[in-house]
Amino acid sequence: MRQNSFTGAVAMLLLLLCSISFAADGTDQYRGKVMFKGPNGKMMSGVRCGVVDVSPTLEVLKGMRESARSKTLAIAANISIPVAFHVITNSQGGGEVPLNQINASIDVLNQSYNEHGFFFNLASVDITANNSWYTAGPDSIAEQNMKASLAIDPANTLNVYTSNPGGGLLGWATFPWYYPESDTQHGVVILYSSVPGGSAFPFNEGDTLTHEVGHYLGLFHTFQGGCRRPGDYLPDTPAERTSTSGCPVNKDTCPWGDVDPIHNFMDYSDDACMYEFTLNQRSFMNWAVNRFKPSLLTP
Repeated sequence: MRQNSFTGAVAMLLLLLCSISFAADGTDQYRGKVMFKGPNGKMMSGVRCGVVDVSPTLEVLKGMRESARSKTLAIAANISIPVAFHVITNSQGGGEVPLNQINASIDVLNQSYNEHGFFFNLASVDITANNSWYTAGPDSIAEQNMKASLAIDPANTLNVYTSNPGGGLLGWATFPWYYPESDTQHGVVILYSSVPGGSAFPFNEGDTLTHEVGHYLGLFHTFQGGCRRPGDYLPDTPAERTSTSGCPVNKDTCPWGDVDPIHNFMDYSDDACMYEFTLNQRSFMNWAVNRFKPSLLTP
């Protein structure tokens, strides 16, 4: 039995409980649907992100408080992260992602994260035809098997899987504290057509990957907790009652604080609308890497 089997099971149980629960204001924990162009060229309803809004552990909450108070971690070290891209197709070749779109995905990550001290480089690409893995959903046996079979050096490498999970799900990720840093279950899964130049308009500029990497580095959704304090536990991301659809300028859903952070990568806005992280988010990503993924700091 793996050493982390109990903690992993507890984490997954919490995810399941949260996925079927409701927030105090009556909204689903997934917080809203999005519309995007499906494989048949028609608009379909989907979910921007399969990561549910769980509460932080006491240790993570302490780190968030430290990040909110401290200016030291706001100046990020140069953290270089190799990326292993795993392209999952079905037996007919559906879901293929060409190398130019993979390279463009890395470019988008660097455009989003470089100013915050994170640098990404493409380390490897592999292609696997597997019908079960191609449609695997979050916390499924198929997902676990896919990652166990394909993951490359999870402690030192960001593993990205492209597939077609179905149900309109654009992507999901693991938080850095879910497993020991060398566990194969770490990583990010995204809809293959959400990469730059893909067909999933308006989510085809690569920011689904940017959003999910934010979770991989420890960030919650900006709309976590709705209008209830402490929201996403970081004070410089204004509270918002609901996730954002489209790019509604001056959206303001909470009676206190600034307008909703529709341009933040951790909201659900269209890709073209998203372009920023905050100072506290930068600080916390650095704290989370230092605490839970120190191997990423090793050259």
